[in-house]
Amino acid sequence: MKKQNFYHPKFIPTWILLLLMKLGAKLPFKVQIVIGSAIGRVLYPLLGKFRRVALVNIGKCFADKNQAQIEHLAKQHFCSVGIAFFEVANCFYLNDEALKKRYKLNNRDILEQALQQQKNIILLVGHFTTMMLAGRMLAQNFKFADIYRPQNNLLFDAQMTKQFIKYGAVMVKAKDSKTLLKTLKSGLPIWYAPDQDLGTKNSVFAPFFKVPTATINATAKLAKIDNTVVIPLAFVRKSSGYELDFYPALKQYPQADDNKNASKTNAILEQQILQAPEQYLWIHRRFKSRPPNEQSFY
Repeated sequence: MKKQNFYHPKFIPTWILLLLMKLGAKLPFKVQIVIGSAIGRVLYPLLGKFRRVALVNIGKCFADKNQAQIEHLAKQHFCSVGIAFFEVANCFYLNDEALKKRYKLNNRDILEQALQQQKNIILLVGHFTTMMLAGRMLAQNFKFADIYRPQNNLLFDAQMTKQFIKYGAVMVKAKDSKTLLKTLKSGLPIWYAPDQDLGTKNSVFAPFFKVPTATINATAKLAKIDNTVVIPLAFVRKSSGYELDFYPALKQYPQADDNKNASKTNAILEQQILQAPEQYLWIHRRFKSRPPNEQSFY
C-alpha cells in the first residue's frame, strides 16, 4: 500500500485542528466546558443539516416533549458537541496524571472478576460525545481492544490510531471480522458499540425509545461464542468530571430470537442515554433505514 503523504496541502486544515487540540488540552476542565459550550451555541444555527437530524431524532425518541423542549435538548446537545472538541483533545494529548484526576471508575470489580474467570468479554457501549475520551480513561485501567470504524479524514484517523496504541489499546477495524473474533477469543475485552444504522442487511428492526430501529445483530452473534459475557459500560460527563460505570453481565443473553436480543441491547442503551440525554450522538441518522413502506424521517 502506498504510504500516505500527510504533508500534502489538503491536510493543512487538519494539522491546524490538531495544533488547536494540543493547545486546548492544556486548559482547565471548567474552562474547556465554558468554551466548548460557546462553540456549540455558535454551531447550532450554522450546521443546519445536523441540527435537523438532531431535532428529528430527539422528537422521535422523546415523543412526550413539546417543540420548545425538543429544541432546548438539541441546543444542549450541540453544546456537548462543542465540548467534545476538548474531550478528543484530552484523549489525544492530556497527560496521564492530569487525566486520572478527572474521572471515577465505578464497579471495576465486575470486569476484574470476568478477567479472573478468563471470560471472553464484550464491553457494550454507545456512541456518546464523550466516547473517545472514555476509551482513553478505560485504557488507563485495563488493556482492551477498540473495535472501530476508520475516520474519513486519513490524517485524523492515523493520529487517533497512534494515540490509542500509545496509551495501550489494541485497534481492530470493525470490518476485519477475522481479527475481531481472534481478539475476542484471546480474552482481551473488546469495546463494542452497535448503535449506528448500518443498513438492513445484517440488522433487525427492534424498538429504540419505542421507534422500530435497524439494529445490527452482531452483538448477539459474538455473544454466542462459548465463555463469552456482555458487560455494559456507561460513561457520563458531570459538572466536576466524568464517571465510568460497569454493569453486571447480561443474563439470558443471547436468546434464539434476534429481535429479543436487539431489543435488550437497545433498552440498555436507553438507560444510559437517560442519564445525560444531551451527550448522546443525536446528529447521527439513527433512523436512516425504515421498515418496508415507511417513509424516511429525514
